[in-house]
Amino acid sequence: MRVLFIGGSGVISSACSALAVRRGIDLTVLNRGTSTDRPLPAEATVLRADIRDPAAVAAALGGREFDAVVDWVAFTPEHVRADMDLFRGSTGQYVFISSASAYQTPPSRLPVTESTPLRNPFWQYSRDKIACEDLLIAAYRDEGFPATIVRPSHTYDKTLIPLDGGWTALARMRQGRPVVVHGDGTSLWTLTHHADFALGFVPLLGHPRTIGEAFHITSDDVLTWNQITAALAAAAGTSADIVHVPSDAIFAADPDWGASLVGDKAHSLVFDNTKVRGVVPDFRPVIPWEQGAREILAWYDEDPARQRVDARMDALMDKLVATHRP
Repeated sequence: MRVLFIGGSGVISSACSALAVRRGIDLTVLNRGTSTDRPLPAEATVLRADIRDPAAVAAALGGREFDAVVDWVAFTPEHVRADMDLFRGSTGQYVFISSASAYQTPPSRLPVTESTPLRNPFWQYSRDKIACEDLLIAAYRDEGFPATIVRPSHTYDKTLIPLDGGWTALARMRQGRPVVVHGDGTSLWTLTHHADFALGFVPLLGHPRTIGEAFHITSDDVLTWNQITAALAAAAGTSADIVHVPSDAIFAADPDWGASLVGDKAHSLVFDNTKVRGVVPDFRPVIPWEQGAREILAWYDEDPARQRVDARMDALMDKLVATHRP
């Protein structure tokens, strides 16, 4: 099977690239550059072009046709329209990577299924993903465009610290300083290791029962934000001094940080993966967050140059702690 990944060395896509070639897929990757943190598998054919430059992409592809095309870096309807123009008639499947943050926020019921309405009035990123989905659904209905929609939730690898502030939060823990956790820390959250995500994703490629359908792919491992933070602290060889700050207060202090909370992380999210298992019966996520946390700390401790503290975020956390610590 011939598959094209647009992108392929990102947090989520890197595990899918590795698994695809292990399973015998003839993988071509279209990238602007290279990632030293997540190198592409040697078996992949690499083409260099910027997907936002249609002429350069057409020249790089040279008329190739694919059984499936996956765009890991499409974020707006304009990106999707360009893809449709480029691949209409030259692929049997176009996979759009959406986001579970497109689901109704806050959700009216749990667990979330693929039939949960799409509505997020808080976060522009999510509204753009919804608009992309709307465009693809219309194209499938009107002309049979072979779209498949995949909605990852919070997916991580060894390079991605899932706390806002990234390494800044971990540095504070190791220094014995307090860290900010939104709300009261008891909302439920689903973290998915990228290798687990790949187990559900790669078998969807070229699968005839995926056309015109949407799937989310997540772990079944559900934790509170207090537990997530405590596990990271334990992996770092310390403990977490948590200060709880209302999400609205964080939004007022930093709209960018706050938007990712009120538009996503502040709400409990638990997912029902029945639909993807109907197509991939052996999909079973097996990597618990505690193991993932140890992988993250090992990677950051391997090279101190990776341990970059954001001075602005550090100062903001100090301000929030001073205001909200009981």
